[in-house]
Amino acid sequence: MQNKKFIVITSINYPTEGVKKIAKFSKNWKIIIVGDKKSPNDWNCEGVHFLSFEGQLNLASALVKECPVNHYARKNIGYLKAIQSSAEIIAETDDDNIPYDSFLAEINKHVVGQPVHKQGWENIYTHFVDTKIWPRGFPLEYVNESLKNPSPLGEASTFDCPIQQYLADGDPDVDAVYRLTTETETKFKPNTVILGNGTFCPFNSQNTLWWPEAYPLLYLPSFVSFRMTDIWRSFVAQICLYKLGKHLAFREATVFQLRNEHSLIRDFKDEVPGYLDNVRIIQILSDLPLSNLPEQTGENLRLCYEKLVEAGIIPQKELYLVNLWLEDLKSFCVK
Repeated sequence: MQNKKFIVITSINYPTEGVKKIAKFSKNWKIIIVGDKKSPNDWNCEGVHFLSFEGQLNLASALVKECPVNHYARKNIGYLKAIQSSAEIIAETDDDNIPYDSFLAEINKHVVGQPVHKQGWENIYTHFVDTKIWPRGFPLEYVNESLKNPSPLGEASTFDCPIQQYLADGDPDVDAVYRLTTETETKFKPNTVILGNGTFCPFNSQNTLWWPEAYPLLYLPSFVSFRMTDIWRSFVAQICLYKLGKHLAFREATVFQLRNEHSLIRDFKDEVPGYLDNVRIIQILSDLPLSNLPEQTGENLRLCYEKLVEAGIIPQKELYLVNLWLEDLKSFCVK
């Protein structure tokens, strides 16, 4: 039987420790590394399909030729390659994540976990560790409140979760404000927490699973800052996912992040649009009259981006790429 499970990573580096270990221990998965113009021409790693910049241009995709170069959003091309190959599940991660033995070990769209029943913003990290910490993209104005009054969790039950965010130990996904003021290695305790309609927490592209009904929501915007592309994607995804009556799962750490070198001040600058607009984005999108039909998920995505363009949060030229993304999905028989 042909393998239909895919891992998508983007990288401008030679094979990292993380990539080598993922390739070694994920034999039942097809691994796609999406290169860019900066990527080495002689990139090679056993068990990995390296999709070079030149190779990407040969794909049957409208988006490929218009996607900006030297940008994290070229990961979209890896998603399209996996979807075109009839992927039954897509796992995404980054090249600075070192997998544990538990990485992709137990995969199921239906998850047993404890739900958060409150409405509004939820600092998911409060359910995995007792220290003062919050995920990148969580509104700064709600950090102190979330730490003083953690939300109680409901009784464990089974939920349909087409998007599942696994955490990362070590140097986890936090914002520059946290990193500039705190130097602590983080170890998350195992847990499974479920979010549903009306409850929001940013999730990233560093250790996340996607099932086919959520594939249209994989789209990473290109004309926003590097530090916001996956965060703002996550807000659009949650709005559209909840409209389908589905849930979002946050799960135990299955990787240890050895973070690639970053300028924290540059990160801070890239995160400023989020500090200013994250709350507003959810407010705007929550008011949209979206369809609850699964075949309208792509159209719901388009409506979300049209609204964010109308609000002046995302530039008009993003809509051109959104439409190309949806055009590609349609050609692959995904709606």
